[in-house]
Amino acid sequence: MQMSKGLEEPKRLLELDSPTRSSSKKPKTKSENSIDAMNRNPRLQRYLVAIEYIGTRFSGSQKQPNCRTVVGVLEEAFHKFIGQHVSISFSSRTDAGVHALSNVCHVDIERISKRKPGELLPPHEPEVVRRAVNHFLQKNEGDIMVIDVRCTSTDFHARYDARERIYFYRLLSGPTLLSTFEKDRVWHIPEELDVVAMQKACQILVGHHDFSSFRAAGCQANSPIRTLDELNVTEVLPCPYFPSSAERQQFDSLENASPLNSCMPRKRQRCFVITARARSFLYHQVRLLVGVLKSVGTGDLTPDDVKRILEAKNVNAASPKAPACGLYLGHVKYDLP
Repeated sequence: MQMSKGLEEPKRLLELDSPTRSSSKKPKTKSENSIDAMNRNPRLQRYLVAIEYIGTRFSGSQKQPNCRTVVGVLEEAFHKFIGQHVSISFSSRTDAGVHALSNVCHVDIERISKRKPGELLPPHEPEVVRRAVNHFLQKNEGDIMVIDVRCTSTDFHARYDARERIYFYRLLSGPTLLSTFEKDRVWHIPEELDVVAMQKACQILVGHHDFSSFRAAGCQANSPIRTLDELNVTEVLPCPYFPSSAERQQFDSLENASPLNSCMPRKRQRCFVITARARSFLYHQVRLLVGVLKSVGTGDLTPDDVKRILEAKNVNAASPKAPACGLYLGHVKYDLP
């Protein structure tokens, strides 16, 4: 996707696969295409919109009565922008407390003149949409922002056309009390974690399996069979991170400057990120996977236990699911021209 030019350079997080890559989406029949053509309003422009948000003060992404939700806040901002009610469809649902680095939705907009009601105008440019919607979002709690917008065809669906989803889960390990700045952004584990054992458990879970043991009650998926393309544990620098006086002295002149990765973090907690990548996930699958990996890391389970849990095909065999606060929807990928 080409970057729009403007005073502010937006993040571009609508990730695209190569257009030559084959899609597993079923081709539509002639009758379905005819119905689509009849139902399609040529005056509507469909936009694909990527947003980031802190999930702490949201009761999830989907609309609920008398609750503050991601879709509710976003639809309100669009309404203020164009003066019409819109319906937004997300690529991925997130629970209360779950964050998003990039969740994607689509919305249809018919641009009608506010000065001359009934007069149709050309569709808004994507950059205009991004700036205008963010203007109204920032008047809300300031915990949600549009980071990317592009035009797409009216038969493109943010959920059903997604090729891949990536989730990240943040863990802080160590006995030190959790920093105030990390509250509701990470799962704090007081014990030290055995990362080698956790990686062995990841290898057992990667692949094409019946994930019934990692499928919460209430899951509406037709099948528990999923292909988990990636599951791993990576140690990263704790964040937020500020340099010590010794580290600052290394950068007091260009001559003495050293690469950032040479600065060792202060001894507080160790920070780990669990990455899960697949085309689609079952309800609470990632949080259940993390719960089991955490138990392996603390020594409550072994990698062999993980294999037993997977083969049990019963969610009661798994460890309690990880809390929502450490989970981040990272990326959603599509095949787009």
